[in-house]
Amino acid sequence: MCRRPDLVIVAPMPIDNGGIMTKPKHLARIAGGLYLAMCILGAGAHLGIRAGVRVPDDAAATAANIIANPTLFRFALVADIAMATVFVLLGVALHRLLRHVDRHAAGALVVFVTVGAGLMLTNLGFHLAALLVATNPAYGQPGGDGLVLLLLDLHHHGYALAGIFFGLWLLPLGYLAHTSGLFPKLLGVLLVAAGGAWIVGTLAVFAWPDLPTAVHTIIEAPKFAEFWMVAYLITKGVRAHRADRPVPAAA
Repeated sequence: MCRRPDLVIVAPMPIDNGGIMTKPKHLARIAGGLYLAMCILGAGAHLGIRAGVRVPDDAAATAANIIANPTLFRFALVADIAMATVFVLLGVALHRLLRHVDRHAAGALVVFVTVGAGLMLTNLGFHLAALLVATNPAYGQPGGDGLVLLLLDLHHHGYALAGIFFGLWLLPLGYLAHTSGLFPKLLGVLLVAAGGAWIVGTLAVFAWPDLPTAVHTIIEAPKFAEFWMVAYLITKGVRAHRADRPVPAAA
C-alpha cells in the first residue's frame, strides 16, 4: 500500500493583479461596494423613477409625466447605463476572487453577467425612444401618447426578461461561495435558491400574468439572500482561515 503526502489546508493567497498583490478580503469588499452600487442604481432607476412615470393603461398620463420631468426621466436612463457597467465590473471582481475555486464556474458567472448587462443596455433603447417621442416635436403625431406608453411597456417587459440572467449568474456564484470556504455555506445555498427564484419568477410573469401577488411574494422570497451577500462582502469580506493541522490522506 502506498500513501500520498499529507494534504495541508492553507488560506487563500493574495491575488496577483498585474504585479499588484490584492488581498482577497480587500477584493471582496470592492465587490461588495460594486454590488451595493448596482442595487442602488437599479432600484433608483426602475422603482424610484420609472415606476412613478409609467402609468399602466393610461397613455396620456404616462406621456404627461415624461413631459413634466424630462430631466428626471433622463437620469433614470443614465442610472441604468451606470448599473449595467457596474454589473460587469462586479462580475470581473468576483471572477478574480473565486476563479481559483472552479475556473469553469467563474467563467460561466462572467458570461451570464456580460449577456445580462448587454441585454439591459439594449433594452434601454425603448426608454430613450419613449423620451424622444414624448419631448421632441419632430415625433409629434396623432396617437403619440399611445406610442410612448407602448415603448415604456416594451422596456418594462424587457427588464422583466433580463431577470433570467439576474438569476443565472447567481447559480455559479452560489456554488462558488458554497465550495470556496470564504463564505458561510448556507449563504451559498441561499444564493442558488435566489437564482432559481429569479428564473421561476420571470417565467411566471409571462406564463401566469394573473398570478396572485402573494404567490409572487413567496416565489421571490429567496432573493433576500443577495442582501446578505452584499452585507457580508462589505462588512467582513471573506472568512479568515485558521491555520489547520495537516490532514492525513487516505491510503
